[in-house]
Amino acid sequence: MSEETKGLRQSIAKAVQRLRWYRYKLAGYDIHPTCEIERGLNLDRYFPQGIHVGAHTILTSRVTILSHKLVPKKSLGRYDGEKVHTHIGEWCVIGIGAVIMGGVRIGDQCVIGSGAVITKDVPSNTIMAGNPARVVREGIEMEDLKL
Repeated sequence: MSEETKGLRQSIAKAVQRLRWYRYKLAGYDIHPTCEIERGLNLDRYFPQGIHVGAHTILTSRVTILSHKLVPKKSLGRYDGEKVHTHIGEWCVIGIGAVIMGGVRIGDQCVIGSGAVITKDVPSNTIMAGNPARVVREGIEMEDLKL
């Protein structure tokens, strides 16, 4: 691939990223403009203002982020949604198909494995994987980590 073609592809990729960010921003989500957003995200539409994503975070394909919790109302014969805030820190990587449950707080510089289901808060500098997700490694530094 020539340098000219490579430069054109990178320019198009940046434009697509910007369009994705604008789309989510207009819908009410709090996503930092430096995030890399893949296609096919499942962001909760019930309470878009409750989803907060920090700078330089990568959201890969098919990631689901919720901003509500279901509350059974047996007397009414249905479920109600409780609005909650879900936070993802800076410099995080959220793997393909991961699910972030409503009300969870993920710290800075975390890696969430593909297919992981995050049901509890995640401290900064942690790798989580599994369903339900468990700590794989703590004290990581994103500067030297190879993913």
